Amino acid sequence: MQFDLAKAVDGVLLVDKPAGWTSFDVVAKIRGQLRAEYMARGEKPTKRQLRVGHAGTLDPFATGLLVILLGDATKKATEFLKLDKVYEATIRLGATSTTGDPEGEISILHATTPVKEKFLEKAVAEFVGEITQIPPKFSAIKVGGQRAYKLAREGKEVEVPPRNVIIHSIGIIDYTWPELKIRTHVSSGTYIRTLAEDIGTALGTGAYCAALRRITIGDWELDVR
Repeated sequence: MQFDLAKAVDGVLLVDKPAGWTSFDVVAKIRGQLRAEYMARGEKPTKRQLRVGHAGTLDPFATGLLVILLGDATKKATEFLKLDKVYEATIRLGATSTTGDPEGEISILHATTPVKEKFLEKAVAEFVGEITQIPPKFSAIKVGGQRAYKLAREGKEVEVPPRNVIIHSIGIIDYTWPELKIRTHVSSGTYIRTLAEDIGTALGTGAYCAALRRITIGDWELDVR
């Protein structure tokens, strides 16, 4: 995949990240592309010219808006991290995942029965507002100076501290058991994987986030629909 670097505005490039790519994969690809373009012109790029970063990671299974920062714009990363985000997510009810997403070990809960839509709507509405989340242990959050996912992959016990986040809205786009598709506007620091699992717990069905697409970051929007 090649990225159109000419579309960068003030060092900001909006990328529609495909599934299967990590955020670092995109950064590395763009850095390599930049280096190749300079070399093709017979120029040796400086470290500053090859400076590439992102403003908020996306899990490998997720798709959608990834804000890439080039050169001096990388200094603005913290500004982007504080912005609200909008996601579309497909939640698989009646099953759980060790990672909260399709990449973990999936367990189908055969004893569960389809949830009536009126009960589903009521349960989902309970999560709108300020809530407390416990982020996934398979996340990039640092615990004791180390990334939580690294500790989890080593089989170590990981206690991720809870955090308060704000769910501004949740709209149900479609519901056909066992899949629930939602669109949600959330504050910075919100984990949609955790939201999916918590909705499953509230319904008594279990759940995990089967698909995730980021639509906006603050006022930055990519036409990803």
